[in-house]
Amino acid sequence: MNYCSDCGAPVSLLVPPGDNRERHVCSACGTIHYQNPKVVVGCIPEWEDKILLCRRAIQPRQGLWTLPAGFMERGETTREGAARETLEEANARVEVGQLYSLFNLPHIDQVYMLFRARLLDLEFSPGEESLEVALFEEGEIPWELLAFQTVRETLKLYFRDRPGGHRGLYSGDIVREWGADEPRVRVTIHEERG
Repeated sequence: MNYCSDCGAPVSLLVPPGDNRERHVCSACGTIHYQNPKVVVGCIPEWEDKILLCRRAIQPRQGLWTLPAGFMERGETTREGAARETLEEANARVEVGQLYSLFNLPHIDQVYMLFRARLLDLEFSPGEESLEVALFEEGEIPWELLAFQTVRETLKLYFRDRPGGHRGLYSGDIVREWGADEPRVRVTIHEERG
């Protein structure tokens, strides 16, 4: 950030009085610009023993498969956002159930919240952000073509738990660690039984 969105003056990166971390602060009007993580909400849309996936028509990860999800909008709840994203990406109507997984991605300032959801009918089709939408049984999931680690981890947990009917919440961290050669991902998962 270079300029204040309130008055247009230059901003400086400094620790404001009473704070404990650097923020962009306007040199003219004193506005402190907080940049907080974004919340991504989505669904695990279920129909009998199948899951609805979308093949992305947009970047990042264009052409790969994902659960319908996207950034939460102002003025909506997390469940409303998950249902909206499912409708936008897959033209699918769902009944949103319990929160299933919550993942922190601090290296990209995002929090993912994925809910179990029941498809209300089989009237779905690709939305503007999807090339293709399809139902998959566990053995048909294109694991090597999944767009995001959050989706991969959630689906692994989902199919592992399916026979026993898991009814808790998984939370975890997907952290990028920088090693000697290249970054690697560390996944930590916590289970909370409900």
